[in-house]
Amino acid sequence: MTFTGFSKKDFEVFSIDGLDERMAALRENIQPKFKAIGEELAEDISNITGQDMYVHIAQHARRTKNPPNDTWMAFCHNKRGYKKHPHFQIGLWDDHLFMWLAYIYEMPDKQEIAKSFLANIDDIRESIPDHYVISHDHTKKDAVETSKANLENTLTRLQNVKKAEFLIGRNFKPDDPILQDGQAFLNEAKNTFETLAPLYKISMG
Repeated sequence: MTFTGFSKKDFEVFSIDGLDERMAALRENIQPKFKAIGEELAEDISNITGQDMYVHIAQHARRTKNPPNDTWMAFCHNKRGYKKHPHFQIGLWDDHLFMWLAYIYEMPDKQEIAKSFLANIDDIRESIPDHYVISHDHTKKDAVETSKANLENTLTRLQNVKKAEFLIGRNFKPDDPILQDGQAFLNEAKNTFETLAPLYKISMG
């Protein structure tokens, strides 16, 4: 399948009631697009990071009752899983698409990574465009601007709080023309991950 972009209908999947019904729509509409994106971008992200990257598509397999409010795919150097490692994400909520470099709570060595980031905070702030955003929690929609104060607070928390998270990247509204043009989207994703690659490399030592 060639990736042709996301439509507003893709975001409406999250208004479907019932776990089985919503999962069926995700499998039918969203996951094939994630697979196509993975086929297009995995090699590019491998080249950008200097690591062989593997594609992981969220299956939401542990859910037994509540349907997922968001869904995502991840690019990670580890073939077996991504949650314990730095990884790149592309995913959807009902009201936006996200592209993240993600450090989530399952990661064992967040403290060391946070320390490295804090030591390089001025360089990091300068390398990140103003329209990028930060999230403290991958299970919530909230995001804040990438000011030095926000970066510092988030990274200090990452260093000191066991469950803390750090996600940095971009959000796009469902009607953003970039999402509806497959090639433009792939270029945007590649550029975004290229911008975030220096952070990824710091965190990989």
